[in-house]
Amino acid sequence: MTSPPDLSAIVEGLLGRLSDLGGVVVAFSGGVDSTVLLAAALRSLPRGRVVAATADSPSLARTELAHAQRLVEAMGAEHVLVPVDELSVDGYRANAGDRCYFCKQTMLSAFSELAVTRGLGHVATGTHLGDRRAPHRPGLRAARELRVVEPLADAGFDKSAIRALARAWELDVADKPASPCLASRLAVGVPVTIGRLNLVERSEAAARLFLTESGVHPRDLRVRLLADQFRLELDEQTYTDVTNAGLIDSVLQHLSSTGLVVHGTLTHYRSGSVS
Repeated sequence: MTSPPDLSAIVEGLLGRLSDLGGVVVAFSGGVDSTVLLAAALRSLPRGRVVAATADSPSLARTELAHAQRLVEAMGAEHVLVPVDELSVDGYRANAGDRCYFCKQTMLSAFSELAVTRGLGHVATGTHLGDRRAPHRPGLRAARELRVVEPLADAGFDKSAIRALARAWELDVADKPASPCLASRLAVGVPVTIGRLNLVERSEAAARLFLTESGVHPRDLRVRLLADQFRLELDEQTYTDVTNAGLIDSVLQHLSSTGLVVHGTLTHYRSGSVS
């Protein structure tokens, strides 16, 4: 059994790695990984040598964009919204299993241009050791091709160490659930369209509101679009609460008002269940 890394040692390595870069554009989503990375960059470099960049695209939920903007403002960093259009890329729209490659290639290319314009030289992502060990991460191939740096992984951070550092630095995102892009809710083979992305965002907001008003407070909630049906996934506790309250049929019927006119089912949340 591998012992957990010494947090102070890997933090020192992270800060040293960022300092050596001299300047960085942080690919910022507002999740715990990119927030810890941005906080570390601000501790390692002069403020004028750090820019947080967020890809503004239809696949980013507006609530997540607003959250990211609030975080960067609170941290006192410069925040640049970079318009990107993954939907113009055939491979992204086809969603054949390597969608993330085309997404990251489009997004990180735009961030690289920003870094050159600002004279910063490097784009950094919140990739950690767990990401590198995952069996299917086509987005990492795009990052390698574009020579994007991964300071968290290089310093030895896994997800648990990232959350531990977020708590130590009193960052609000320490316990924030993962919130990947809206396109991740579309099963492989279901083409990505602006209509489907909007439908997912609308449906998840409606499901969350309906459950909250019914006295159930979901942590992880996903609406997955499959070939001929949809699937509502809930974290284990919420699934139990919904079942015990007899709300399964009600919440599925409620989702039909958002435009989900096909048959729906309810199941336990599982990360990447349709990728």
